[in-house]
Formats: sequence, C-alpha cells, structure tokens
Amino acid sequence: MKELIQKLRKYEIRIRKAITTQMQGDFHSVFKGTGLEFDDVRAYQYGDDVRSIDWNVSAKGHGTFVKTYREEKEQSVFLMLDVSASQTIGTGAQQKIDVGKEICGVLALSAARQQSQIGIICISDKKERYIKPAKGIEQAYTIVKALHELQPVSSRTSLSAGIKLTLDIIKRRSIILLISDFIDVEYEKELAMLARRHDLIVIQLLDVREQKLPGLGIVPVLDKETGHTIWLNTSGDEFKRRYFTQYAENQKKVARICQKYQANYLAIQTNEDYVPQLVNLFRLRNKSSKKSA
Repeated sequence: MKELIQKLRKYEIRIRKAITTQMQGDFHSVFKGTGLEFDDVRAYQYGDDVRSIDWNVSAKGHGTFVKTYREEKEQSVFLMLDVSASQTIGTGAQQKIDVGKEICGVLALSAARQQSQIGIICISDKKERYIKPAKGIEQAYTIVKALHELQPVSSRTSLSAGIKLTLDIIKRRSIILLISDFIDVEYEKELAMLARRHDLIVIQLLDVREQKLPGLGIVPVLDKETGHTIWLNTSGDEFKRRYFTQYAENQKKVARICQKYQANYLAIQTNEDYVPQLVNLFRLRNKSSKKSA
C-alpha cells in the first residue's frame, strides 16, 4: 500500500509539472467546470427568453418565473471504474484494471490538492464499491485504499446498469470520468444520457493482446465473465476478420457518442505511459474552457 501511494504521488507530480510547463503557469484547475448550472428563479421581465421560463414554479399561480444560471466555478469529480473480469487482461504484470486503478488514484490525489470534492463508484453488473464525494487528502487515501483492497463480487459487465446507478446517485451536474474497456453491448442510450447531464470524460482502456491475436489453430478460450470455455479457430481468416472488425467498430462507437454529446474521449493502451496523455487531455479541456468563457 505504501509503495502504491508513493508511485501515485510520483505520477501526480509528473502531471502537475508537465501541466505547469506546457501551460506556462496558466493552468487553473483540472477540475473546473466548463458550463452553466442552475442557480435560482426570478420574476419574468420583458425581453426574457421564453425558453428559460420555469413552468413548474409559474404553475403555482404567483406569476411567471424564469430560471437563472451561474458559471460553474467548481464541480464535484466522480470516478466510474469498470472492474469486471474483462479488465483483467493485460501484458505482463500490468492489466487494464491496474491502469484504471492507478488513474483513479492519481486523479484522487490531484483533486485533493486542488480542494475539489471527489468520489468513486466501481461497477461490474452491479455496484461493487461506492464512496460519496468529499474533499481532502484523507478522502484521496480512502479511495486509493478501497481500490487496492477491492475484490469484485461479480465478474460480469453491465455498463448500462452502472450508468443508471450513477445517474441515480449523482443528481447535481458533476465532472464524471468513466474508465472502462467498453467490452459490452446495449449501453449507448445510457452513455448518451450521462454525457447530456454531466461534464463527461471517457477513458477507454485497450491492450495489445486484444489487437494481435496469435494464430494458434483451434484452442480453448475462457470467457472470464461467464466462466464458459469455447473452442475457436484463431488461425482462421474469417474469425480474425470478424473479431478485428467488431473490435474496431466498438472503439469507433464509443468515440462517436462522445463526439456527438461533446464529451472528452481518450484511449489508453496498457503498455503505454498514460501520464502525458492525461496532460494533453487536461490541456485541451483548459483551452476549451477559455474559449467558452
């Protein structure tokens, strides 16, 4: 645990130094909001946009009222980590789940130093662990410790169920980082809903072993999520064509949804250094925040 904390702090220092250098000291916060949030209601005035009328309040019979908004100065940060069995694939000692946990730890420590509230939910096809958002370094260490000790109850994936859980828990607009390999089906509607309601950052974890299948002939393949073993001809051209087509289409689908609903998207390989990739992501978010200001 001590070694893990030291490793995460080194990563966090690298991120902060790189950001300071690249942004020439003008990087305010990784976790600043980029839009507007509901503030209050006031009486309707001539010239107000009719689309801003709060019909629920106005229906009470005390006049016509419009919603007012204020700039999101600081939002809660909420981490969503897929801990299903497909995440245990990886090259050498570094699995997708290990990279996902490290990223969550780095962001938790960063949020603590910037006095941002941060929480986490770990999902499979159910809620595996939930820590509600709070501030401070103690909160960051609580998250890191929980991730280190986590032993998922279920091996299956249901992103749609996990997203629905998050939407039920997090009502106020927040910055949400969803970290998963997205090896699942029928989650598109829920992902779009999450992107509409929150400031969404999607990190898709990929592994080289999933992209380079060795031609070993007919071999038994274990599905870690169902526990079933099936026999596949890994040397067959048709099998490889279908597999790689489906793999590429899945990645394009996630990126397409993010682009449509203006969510940030980042694909990270388990065998690559993710720190500079996170730095670039934060830099892009900062630039877009300045343009909208």
